[in-house]
Amino acid sequence: MNQKPKIIICDCDHKDVEIERAVFEAAGFGDFQWLHCKTEQDVIDQCQGAVALLNQYTPMNEKVFRGVPSLKMVVRYGVGVDNVNLKDAARYGVQICNVPDYGTNEVADQALALMLSITRKIHHVGNLTKSGVWNYQETIPVHRHSCRTVGIVGVGRIGTAFAHRVRALGCRVIACEPRFGKPPYQSPDFIEFQPTLEEVLQQSDVVSLHCSLTEETRNIMDSKAGACFINVARGGLVDEQALEAVLASGKLSGAGLDVVCSEPLTKESPLFRHDNVVVTPHMGWYSEESAMELKEKCAREAVRFVTGQRVHYPVNQV
Repeated sequence: MNQKPKIIICDCDHKDVEIERAVFEAAGFGDFQWLHCKTEQDVIDQCQGAVALLNQYTPMNEKVFRGVPSLKMVVRYGVGVDNVNLKDAARYGVQICNVPDYGTNEVADQALALMLSITRKIHHVGNLTKSGVWNYQETIPVHRHSCRTVGIVGVGRIGTAFAHRVRALGCRVIACEPRFGKPPYQSPDFIEFQPTLEEVLQQSDVVSLHCSLTEETRNIMDSKAGACFINVARGGLVDEQALEAVLASGKLSGAGLDVVCSEPLTKESPLFRHDNVVVTPHMGWYSEESAMELKEKCAREAVRFVTGQRVHYPVNQV
C-alpha cells in the first residue's frame, strides 16, 4: 500500500502551486498533494496520514484534529488564523503557524492609499469628473496632512509601517494597543501612545485599524467612530451597522475598507450608498512579489516542521 504524503495542501485558490512544489521537491517531499477541501469532512476524508497541512480557508478545529490523528501541524496562507480554533489545536497538540511578514508593505500601502483617497477626496471627485462635473469646490473642505492627527489601533509590523508612511506626510501619529496599552516592544519614538481606544478616537482625524481579531477586539469599532476610518485588518473588528449609521448621520468624514464581515460585500450593501466610502476586495496583501513570498514561506515552514527543525512563525505553543 502506498504511504500517504506527509505534506498536503488541503485548500488553496491560487492558480498553481509551482513555488510550493519547488520547495517540497528540493526537500524530498515531491509526493505532496494539492487538494481543494471546503469542509472539515473533506479534510477528514482526503487528508488521512498527513503530518502537515497548508491551509487557506477550510475550518481547522476539533473535528479535523480528532478526525486526522496523524496531523501535527497546520500552516496558514496568510497572517490571520480566524479559521483555526487555537484551543482545540492546543488540546490535540497541533502546531499552528502563519506567515505574518509577507505583505507588510503592501497592506500599509493599501491603508495609505485608502486614507488619501478619502482625505484628498480622490474617489468622490474622480467620479464627479467622469460625470462631467469639473469643479474643485466639490471637494471642500480638504485639509493639509501636516495639520492632521492619525490614530493607529494596533502597532505591530503593519501598523508600524503605516505609521512611518503617514509620518512622512507630516501627520501627528498617536496609537493604542488593545491588548497591552503600550506594546512590550520597541516602537518608533514619534508615535504617541494613548492609554485607551477612546483617547485615540477623541483626538484623531483618521483612525486606522491594524490589530488582530479576537473575542476582545470583535466589534471594537462601533458607533463611537467619528473620524475618517480605515480598516485593512479584519472585518469583524467593525460593527458595520453602527458604521453605516454614523456615515448616514454625517458624523464620519469617510471610510476606506479592504475587509468586511462577510466577503464579498454585496452590491446591495448600504455602505455603497455613501460617496465617501471606498471598498476594495481584500487586496491589501497583494503584489506579485508578496504572493510569491507567501507561497514560498508557507512551504518552507511545513518542511521545517516535518524535518524536525524549529518553525519560524509559531502561533501557539505545543
